[in-house]
Amino acid sequence: MAIQRSRPPARVGRPRAAGPSESELSPREEVLAAAAELFTENGYAATTTRAVAEKAGLRQASMYHYFARKEDILATLLESTVEPSLLLAGTLLARPGLDPAARLWTLAAADAALLHRGLYNLGALYQLPEVRGERFARFRGARAELRSAYGALLELIAPGEPGRELRCDLLLGLVEGGVAVVRDRERERGGADGGGDGEFETERVGPAVADAALRLAGCDRARREAAARAARELL
Repeated sequence: MAIQRSRPPARVGRPRAAGPSESELSPREEVLAAAAELFTENGYAATTTRAVAEKAGLRQASMYHYFARKEDILATLLESTVEPSLLLAGTLLARPGLDPAARLWTLAAADAALLHRGLYNLGALYQLPEVRGERFARFRGARAELRSAYGALLELIAPGEPGRELRCDLLLGLVEGGVAVVRDRERERGGADGGGDGEFETERVGPAVADAALRLAGCDRARREAAARAARELL
């Protein structure tokens, strides 16, 4: 969610606290961007709706036009990190003629890229105690479906392999945790670009995680390379 510094055309909506925004984001998107930064930098519990509204350049009352509660903002952010990957997973599972290793590579690469591409590490919010509440059932359900999709692809690659449930958990953890490791290293280096050397560009993070996913699935080097080639053609 990149913020462009050009003035957009006038929009219909609630008034801003500081006049028109110079961003091309809609007011709703401004709220989400502000909340993502504050939740990940300051903590969810420590962030007030007033702080989010001020960061977004809105009056607090105006923000409630888009989100009634703080947890609605968090739920929307979390769902945005899972639902595109779940949609892709459904498409891939519906194409049985494709090599399952290529399909797993595609899903893992796209999923990792989605998590890494955002300005803020929203994956770090998955373990918040608040996320166990009823308001986040849709997010938890989507994430569970995504886990099942990974499991289905693992089963197609190695039918009957013992320990499928554990391997499925490990695979989801590899994708989410791998991106978290990259994020931590970026923070240590002082920026999202990996210190300027290109090491952590999203275009490299996705394939690296996807290759690790196929290793976990038991694919040898030749099959991993063939799957990567087929997946790139697919993408």
